[in-house]
Order: sequence, then C-alpha cells, then structure tokens
Amino acid sequence: MQGNASTLNRIGCTLAAEYKIAIIGSGPAGLSAAAHAAKLGVPHVLLERAAHVNDTIFKYQKRKLVMATPEILPLRSDLDFKQESREEVIDAWTGGMETTKVNLRLDAEVTGIKGQRGDFQITLRGGETVVAENVVLAIGVQGNLNKLTIPGADLVHNGHPLVQYQLDDPDEYKSEEIAVIGVGDAGIENAIALAANNFVSVINTSDDFPRAKPANAALIQDAIKRGENPENPGGITHVTKVKAKEVQPGKLILEGTDGALVSVNCDRIIARIGAQTPRAFLESCGIKFASTDRNAIPEVSETYESQIPGLYIVGALAGYPLIKNCLNQGYEAVEYILGDMIPPADEPLIQEKLSPEKIAMLAPGKTAMTGAELITEIQKRTRLFAQLKPIQIREFLIHAEVKLHRVDGGGVVFQRNEFANSVYSVLEGEVGIQVDPAEPKEMVRLGAGEFFGEMALISGRRRTSTVVATQPALLLEVDRNTMVKLVRSEPSVKQAIDSAAVVRQIKTYLAPDIDDALLADVVATSAVREFKAQETLIRQGDQEDDSVYLIRRGHAVVSVQVAGREVPIGYVQAGNYVGEMALVLHQPRTASVKAAVDSEAIQISSTAFRKLLDDEDLRQTINQKVEERLVVNQQLRQNIENGDLISFLAREGVGEATDVLLIDESLCVRCDNCEKACAETHHGVSRLNREAGPNFSMLHVPTSCRHCEDPHCMTDCPPDAIHRAANGEVWINDQCIGCGNCQRNCPYGVIQMAAVPAKKPGLLSWLLFGAGPGPGEDKSPAGLEHRIGSKHAVKCDLCKDIRGDGEPFCVRACPTGAAIRVEPARFIDVMRQARL
Repeated sequence: MQGNASTLNRIGCTLAAEYKIAIIGSGPAGLSAAAHAAKLGVPHVLLERAAHVNDTIFKYQKRKLVMATPEILPLRSDLDFKQESREEVIDAWTGGMETTKVNLRLDAEVTGIKGQRGDFQITLRGGETVVAENVVLAIGVQGNLNKLTIPGADLVHNGHPLVQYQLDDPDEYKSEEIAVIGVGDAGIENAIALAANNFVSVINTSDDFPRAKPANAALIQDAIKRGENPENPGGITHVTKVKAKEVQPGKLILEGTDGALVSVNCDRIIARIGAQTPRAFLESCGIKFASTDRNAIPEVSETYESQIPGLYIVGALAGYPLIKNCLNQGYEAVEYILGDMIPPADEPLIQEKLSPEKIAMLAPGKTAMTGAELITEIQKRTRLFAQLKPIQIREFLIHAEVKLHRVDGGGVVFQRNEFANSVYSVLEGEVGIQVDPAEPKEMVRLGAGEFFGEMALISGRRRTSTVVATQPALLLEVDRNTMVKLVRSEPSVKQAIDSAAVVRQIKTYLAPDIDDALLADVVATSAVREFKAQETLIRQGDQEDDSVYLIRRGHAVVSVQVAGREVPIGYVQAGNYVGEMALVLHQPRTASVKAAVDSEAIQISSTAFRKLLDDEDLRQTINQKVEERLVVNQQLRQNIENGDLISFLAREGVGEATDVLLIDESLCVRCDNCEKACAETHHGVSRLNREAGPNFSMLHVPTSCRHCEDPHCMTDCPPDAIHRAANGEVWINDQCIGCGNCQRNCPYGVIQMAAVPAKKPGLLSWLLFGAGPGPGEDKSPAGLEHRIGSKHAVKCDLCKDIRGDGEPFCVRACPTGAAIRVEPARFIDVMRQARL
C-alpha cells in the first residue's frame, strides 16, 4: 500500500471493513475518485457492472470530440483531461488507472446497499457481498435512458429496430434518411456526424438549442444553414416546434403547436431524449430525493454526502452532468471522506464575485461568505431561484453578471421605456411597480422574495413601468442572457415567470390592489401559445373564440375587412392585451389579429376572466377600460388610408425596430457617400448597403441594422458579445469569437462576417511592419482577411463611440439630406412628407 505515515493515519480501515472506500460506477466521477484513492494508497475497490471501464465515454459515438467545459473551471483530478477525441480520452484515463494502480472489478453489478459509515454491505449480482467503511455512488443516469412511448416506437424496419437510442459509429450508415429526436449535446453531435453521409432531419420542440454547449449550438446552426441548399454537403433539415406523434414504417409523424400533422420520411430514428435517475434502485438503498418530480435528484450535503452517513453521491447522479465537474467531485469526495474539507474547485471563481461590500449587504457583520452560504441565501430569499439545484446557481454565479443593489426608500430602480431586460429579485424591503405614469402613487407592490422585470425579459422590449423602492430594499439583479437560458432549460423558473406575467398584467390593466386569490383560476386556466408569422390569433366576426390574449413576445397586426380586402390598421406590441372587447361586450370579434413575426401569447380563459366581473369595483374598472379601448379602436380605424404602409412595415419588420435608416429616393443622387463614410469610420468595412433593401413609394429602406427592440442577434451569442445601450443601440464588442450565430439569426441580413483589425494601423506601422492595408491596397474584408486570419461579426452601431452629439456619419455625409434615421413611430409622418 502506497502513501507516507501521516497519510496512512487517516486512511486506515477498521478490522470489520474490507475497504476504506467502495466506489460504484467507473464513469468520470468514479474513475477520478478511484484514481485519487489509489494515488493516496487508500484501501479501495472500483465496482463496474460493464465489461469495460468508463461506460459513459465508451458509448459515445466513435471519434466524438469530448469538450473540456467549462473552460474557466479548474481541473482537480489525478486523471488528465483536455478537449480530445473519445478514443484519446479513453486511452488517457486507462493509462491513468494503470499508473495509479486502481483496484478494479469489472462485471460487478451492484444490486443493493445497506448499512452506514463504518459498515456498508454491498451486494453484487450473484450474491457476493463487499464490505466497506464508505461508499461513493457514481453510477450516473445513462443506464436508464428515456425511450419513446408513442405508437410504433417498437417497429422493425428493413431488418432493424426503426428507433434506436444510442449511436456507436456514424460511418456505418450511408445514404439513409435519418430523423434525430432531441437537441441536447448528444442529439446535435449525432446529427452532425450522420449528416456527412446521410440525409438528416433534426426534430425540435422549440426553434433553438438552449441545452446545448455554445460550440455545439454554433455547429448545428451552421449545418442547418447549409441544409437550406440540398446540394451542400453536411446540411441538416431543421423541423421546429413539433413533437413526435407516431412512428410508421419508413415515416415519423409529427404534430405542430397548431395541431397540424406533418410527416418526415426516415429509414432510421435516433432518439436522444435524455435519461432518468434510477430512482427505484436508489430508494431501495434508503436514499431520499428532494421532491417527487421525475427529474428530481437525491438529497446531498455540500460535501456530496447523502442522508445516509458515509454514502456519497457524485457526478451526473447528483445533478452535475459535465465531465469536468464529475472529475472534480470524485477527487473531492475522497478528500471529504479522509477528513480534508477542501473547498469546491469553482469556489475561487465565486469568491471573485463576492466583494466585502456585497457580503456586508447580504449578511451585516460578516466579513466572509462561502459559495455554499451564498447559494443558501439565494435559495432562501428568492422565489424565482428557490427550486434550482445548487450546481445551477453555482453555474450562473460563475458565468453571469450578478449585481446587488441597495436602494433607499423612494429611489428609482429603473424607468419606464428604458432598454434593459435583466431581472430583479427583492431580497429585503419592498418595491412598487407604477401602473400609470399619470398616477405614480398607484402601484403593484412586491415584497421580499418576489421578482420583477420579467416582461422586458420575455418581450425584449422597453421597460413597461417605472419601479421604485417603497422602502429601503436590497435587490439581486441577474443579466438577460443568464435568465433566458434558465427560462428555456429550467421548468420551475419558466413556470414562475409565466404565472407572474398573467397576474401582473391583469393587475396593471385592471386594478393594482386586486387580491391574488381572485386571480387563481385565471392563472390556472391560462396557457402559453406560440404563433408563427402570419398565423391568426383572432378572426373578425368570430363568435366562438372569446379568449383574451396577452402578447408577451413579438408583435401582432390588427386588420379589418374593407370592401372584401383585409386592411391593416395598427400594431399591438408585446406587453399588451388583445381580445378583451368581445369577452366583456359579448359581441363578435370586430377585427382580426395576426402575428407579424414569430410570437408568443398567453391565452386567458374567458370563463375564468368573466368570474372577475362578479366583483363590483372590478366591473366598474373594466367598463371604464372598455370605453377607453373603444376610443382607441376608433382612432385605429382612421389608419385605413395607411393600410398599405402598415402592411409594408409589418412585412419588412420595421415595426420591431427602434431606429431605421431611410433614404428619400427623390433626393438621393447615388453618390454612395453614406457607404463611404461608414467604411472610413469603421476600419474600411461599411455596415450598410445603400442599393439593397425594400422600397415604399419614394422611401427606400437600405440594408442597415434596425436596432430591434427584441434583437434576434442576441438570441444565441456564446461569448455574450452583443449588447444594447439604454437608448436602444445594439452593438458587438471585442469578445466576438466569429461563430456566426448572430448573422444566421438576423432576419434582415444586416450582419456580416468580416476580417477587421482591432484598430486602424498608422502609416509608420505599415511601413515598418506591414500592418494593415497600405496606400492603394484593398481595404475590403477580403483584402484584410489574409492579414488577420479570423473573422468577426460587424454591424451598424450608430457610430456610438465616435459621433458625439451629432447624427451617425452615414447621415452627416449625405449632401442632399436624403438619408435620415427615424423611429418607426415617425415613419408614417415621414411618408406623408415624402408624398408632398
């Protein structure tokens, strides 16, 4: 047995135990624990039910690139780990086991665990018993894969099961039509590998990839882009917002969000739909779970110890699916068993976020706080994050922009119409949401534990209300990108935000002081619905559907029938209701409402909503709102003469912009000074294309960024390089890694990938070092690419750092005044002037 005398003093076994530590499962966490125990000379055994070690990595598809994420997380293990192929990782870890002399037993399936620290009885299939002082359970979840339960899931096609749940070697399949269900990392990697030699369709219940690593998300987006042209190799067809309905021979039947059925031809279906914790086995061993939820994980302490003394649970089974996390936990569990309470590997990263000022705010009188203590405070004091696993909170503390704010009574947290969409939680005190700017004392009040700011997060638009501290308050602010990821991946966060959106919007629209209990039925019967562009929410004349719709993302166009033609008369942006008139007045729909872009709305049951009318005060309030809406509707109908213009705005997406570049064609002399000025002030790369873009009458909308209220480009930016200023300007900073996600996500083609120097080199730098284009050399992106070697995303930034108090340079450079930048609200006025 290896180790020095001091080490042996802490690792010795009792006479009754065969081993100091029994490790069950040889995935990354189990291997790391075994390697560390072996290196320290601790009596141990590693039990693996398979005929080989590391079944998790072994079952990866051949030649899969194994990513060592998160990159900023230190590695704490006696096994080497870096980004390599599946085969290289297996070889490295096999070598590490041999070097440390791990005591390994293969084909040793554990069927039961009894006892506690000092005397664990581990039963193996066949009846043998292994005795150990401590147990490290690292069996993961991959042995309990989720499977399709739809009709036909067990069909055999062309001699093989039509549905399979594992992919060993993608090169075994040639020229097949293959459907991949599941858009986590495993599904994405399978799809990309198969696309090299097959026709692949990816089936997605959403339209993006919230659970994927940034690198995988970028790869699949690129493959989908290639798939738009069937002649491009490696292309993938992306089938969005559907769920698997039925498997038929050679065909997968899918159901869309609107109930419509579509089919995808397939010779094979690869279903990578996750796995579940082997709960029955764990509970038979006496292990307790945090809840009855199907995705619940076992209860463990900060040191990974379960409620059974001496039984530690690490890795994916404890909610830590990333390999580097698993390796660290295996190492740490051994140290904890030996009595060394080392901090988690990510603790220094969390401590970087914990300044003495922040600690004093959270815990007056304290000068230090561990990451675990901070997580406990967040879970205890916030409703929004209460159900998150500690690893999820640790992750967003490490990566997110998390701020603490102490706001005095009467202080403003944010103003109505600001461009910001972080979310705040009230840790102490109280805030008030001002419902009506004209009546600032009329508020929806929120106390400790509540959150706010979610409407701007969902819609991506301006703040809909001013929020003030009604008494001294301590607030936790979490940035937009982190919140978007949590909403997409964590059901408890999404449910909390959805429920709050219904309650708060009803309060804002009706009465701030309404009792939440009165709204319980409304919230319970509400449903979130997604609408594709041009899909109808409300149809004029309809008498059957009298639901109310709260638009929470995107925007819609209101139209009426005039002489047999549908004429647009106005926009409805996120944060507003549509449809309450028919509900209250019991009349047919007086107008149609269609989604102008892909949108999301909360459908509120008419039956539940009408129950609110039993309250006399509420009924009077609703009647007053109806009268106000009648006036608004009358004003909207005056827009019939501008129907073609409104239709144009909707079609071109101008309605979701905050700043649009317009050119009056009657004044433009085609000098291209606007493009030249943009290029000269942006390292030789113009961010606009004067000739491209649509026209309406004499007004031209060139291809230039519209600085959308809900920027599509910000949807999936791995390095968080895209930002928006308080006045709406959207720009890309130097963190850009050139993944191209923003270019693919922009529906208006205003982002380009260009090789641009960090700064424009001077003449002396060119003469001495050849830096940058010289006199007479090509300054275009193509001319620069050979010098820089990498591309970055570029777009209009409204000359934010160089324009001073003046207009952007494209406007300044126009000699005739043809180029102007306006808010969409002024578009109609500009149009009228252009007609004169």
